[in-house]
Amino acid sequence: MRRLVLLAAALLLAAAPPAGATVDVGQHDAFWLWAGVPPPPVLAQARTLYILQGQIDPPPRVGDGPARMIAQGIAVPRLRQGEVWLAYRAHTLRWPPQILPIILAQARRWKQAGNPVVGIQIDFDARTRHLQDYAAFLRELRAQLPPEYRLSITGLMDWGSNADSEAISQLQGVVDEVVVQTYQGRRTIPNYRSYLPRIARLTLPFKIGLVQDGEWEATAGLTASPWFRGYVVFLLKP
Repeated sequence: MRRLVLLAAALLLAAAPPAGATVDVGQHDAFWLWAGVPPPPVLAQARTLYILQGQIDPPPRVGDGPARMIAQGIAVPRLRQGEVWLAYRAHTLRWPPQILPIILAQARRWKQAGNPVVGIQIDFDARTRHLQDYAAFLRELRAQLPPEYRLSITGLMDWGSNADSEAISQLQGVVDEVVVQTYQGRRTIPNYRSYLPRIARLTLPFKIGLVQDGEWEATAGLTASPWFRGYVVFLLKP
């Protein structure tokens, strides 16, 4: 009887899905470097960096004036390899005319210091039901960006599940990539795997955003997509 119980337990363990692996930064070469995070040694192997440079906030109260840019992130270093994207965290899409010139001036300073700046990334949590409005904002932004800069955005996992296909298609030819975030705060979203089959059906270039030491286990369908462009890891404070 004991042997039968042990055999049954072994069969159950064999049938169970494998535990999700954790994200080892040493296995990756693309990273987000946010404010307050000391540059870790792993950056020496980085081929792509998304570096926070500012946050766009709405006025604290109605009538207090337009949205404003708050400078954040690291000062201009000298990065000799790979690609650098300057990232901006946006809490509003109602940008006054002076915001974009500030961003472009920052990009010029980085390039003049010898850094390989290739584009701008907008980090905005566009809810699925408002994706068409976001697409309209991005079209206008793209039209004003100099052609030397590519345009990247972050995306939410439920875009693949709940977004209108027409709204998604409006991003084609406007953004150069979408980095789909699979985490909130310092942790991977618990049911992330349920979103992956639909994310794999996106028809524009996408990357998957992971969090350092978070849970992650890819599906074959995701990495086999012709639109999949790899991973970006959000680095945490030690």
